[in-house]
Amino acid sequence: MLRDGNSVLSIKMSKKNEKKVEQEEKALANLENQLKRALADYQNLEKRIAEEKSSWIKIANKDLLLRLLPGLDNLILAEKHTQDEGVKLSIKHFLDILENEGVKRIETVGKTFDPNLMEAITTQEGEEGKVLEEVRSGYMLYDSVLRPAQVIVGQKPSKVTKIATGISEDN
Repeated sequence: MLRDGNSVLSIKMSKKNEKKVEQEEKALANLENQLKRALADYQNLEKRIAEEKSSWIKIANKDLLLRLLPGLDNLILAEKHTQDEGVKLSIKHFLDILENEGVKRIETVGKTFDPNLMEAITTQEGEEGKVLEEVRSGYMLYDSVLRPAQVIVGQKPSKVTKIATGISEDN
């Protein structure tokens, strides 16, 4: 009977041990899941901080670039009134540096007017909706508008203009 008592006792002990092992395994699995979640949260935080840092740098660059563009405008204006190779070289160098920083000039003349990229300052007789002349260059910084281009947009002559100039409606 002693053996019987011991076997009953050992069966009870092994059931208790099995329950303890199950509880410990559940606790271990729970801790593993918590660790995985904490690691994922940390990695997401690192990504978010890197994105915010990049965004801050872009904003700081944008402010600096907006302050530099009037100087470039003055060089371009000077180029129109002089044949100085130094001015042309300076403009090219300036534009190359801007391009390396992610700035691209918005192409306008002959293109269809796009209010997302351009600012119409006036209209003139010409092909409807086409940019006739660029008054001030516009620039993109990566995929957003740094400064819209100021342009003159073509417009069909109105009836008043036709009457004043003597053009008939049949022409």
